Amino acid sequence: MTISDTRDGERRAGPGGAEDGGGVLGHAYRALTFGIVSVVLMIAFEATAVSTAMPVAARDLHGLGLYAFAFSAYFTTSLLAMVVSGQWCDRSGPLAPLSAGIAGFAGGLVLSGTAASMPVFVLGRAVQGLGGGLVIVALYVVVGRAYPEHLRPAVMAAFSASWVVPSLVGPVVSGTVSEHLGWRWVFLSIPVLVVLPLAVMLPALRRAAAGGPHEPAAERPRMDRRRIGQAAALSVGAALLQYAGQDLRPLSAVPALAGAALLVPSALRLLPRGTFRAVRGLPTLILLRGIAAGSFIVAESFVPLMLVTQRGLSPTLAGLSLAGGGLTWAAGSWLQARPRFAPARERLVRVGLVLTTTAIAAVPLALLDAVPPWLVAAAWCVGGLGMGLAISALSVLMLRLSPPEEAGTNSAALQVSDALSNVLLIAAGGTVFTALGGGSTTATAASAAHPGAFAAVFLPAAAIALTGAALAPRLRARRT
Repeated sequence: MTISDTRDGERRAGPGGAEDGGGVLGHAYRALTFGIVSVVLMIAFEATAVSTAMPVAARDLHGLGLYAFAFSAYFTTSLLAMVVSGQWCDRSGPLAPLSAGIAGFAGGLVLSGTAASMPVFVLGRAVQGLGGGLVIVALYVVVGRAYPEHLRPAVMAAFSASWVVPSLVGPVVSGTVSEHLGWRWVFLSIPVLVVLPLAVMLPALRRAAAGGPHEPAAERPRMDRRRIGQAAALSVGAALLQYAGQDLRPLSAVPALAGAALLVPSALRLLPRGTFRAVRGLPTLILLRGIAAGSFIVAESFVPLMLVTQRGLSPTLAGLSLAGGGLTWAAGSWLQARPRFAPARERLVRVGLVLTTTAIAAVPLALLDAVPPWLVAAAWCVGGLGMGLAISALSVLMLRLSPPEEAGTNSAALQVSDALSNVLLIAAGGTVFTALGGGSTTATAASAAHPGAFAAVFLPAAAIALTGAALAPRLRARRT
């Protein structure tokens, strides 16, 4: 059988060789699509709802001093879990790491929801990060193995669409539950949401993706302990840099240097060779994922704070100013999934990053009293559209460039680049913001947050996104 025969068979066949009529919601894929989208929905709702409940939890547990670590603990442990998941998927298939990740994610929520002290709460967040890192990489491998290439863009669009409802209703639901039932129920109720969908998905997942490599166990690739050790060093280094960024005393240089000494060599080894030199093809793709995600997320983290302290908006209105971005993100992801855009997916990444740059650069205009605050909401709709185009297109291109036996490793590299850029750019933005006089969200301290501190966060983020747009043509390898 020729390669073209194989590809044609993939185009026709569904899980287990069934016909794929009806697309991702056809009979062959319906249960699998429903299940994996439900898992993404659980993660999305957790991200939006827990952020709303976190201040109440920290106050009740008398742990405001550890508030930032409740966020960083999740991201730092997820860096390790992503690499482990990639190795695990390449050796045994995605079923085991996906199941373990869901169990760990749910267990972390229960641990945080029942915590009697803030250190235990932070530990629960760290367990969540381990579960979340395992899950997100395993889901990408499932998409690569269970769906033919022409259906993968639609699955990525469904992933993006799964964030729309949580981004709109998550904060409202979480706030209401925290007020009337208590913040613990926000954490304890989320695992229940995915039990039924998982039960529906499991048989289809076992048929379509659990088989993994078909070689005998002795011939499958072994878990690379050195690579896992490098991932652990990366996580510890990221944690030390975050700790140092929150403490501007001279002694903070010690954990900062130690963190950099661990993080830099680990990142160079964990990501594809040539990533930081933007070598054409996969290395540039991995780099652009980090650039796109990091620049957008660091800006998004400071938008509500700016609107509250500089323009006097309520926290609810400030948060709602970002809601439109969730809708347009899903729209951009749906747009790139159209078959007509398949040959131009690299150009869609560039267009998406240009739109993201424009949105981030427009936000600091709202620091001027003559500019209406609704400009931020409009700009974030543009940025969300750009991110939907860029992030989803990069995910599809990564699967296209990855042989089946490397799908786990490359999916892990994609997610590590994403998470690492979030950690580093948020830490850097927070350090600069604090050093330039960033202040409190309370109305009485609004004047303490100097407008220049916000501009010093947004404008470099826009420059980073623009750099990504300039590098986007390097996604296509040179023709030989």
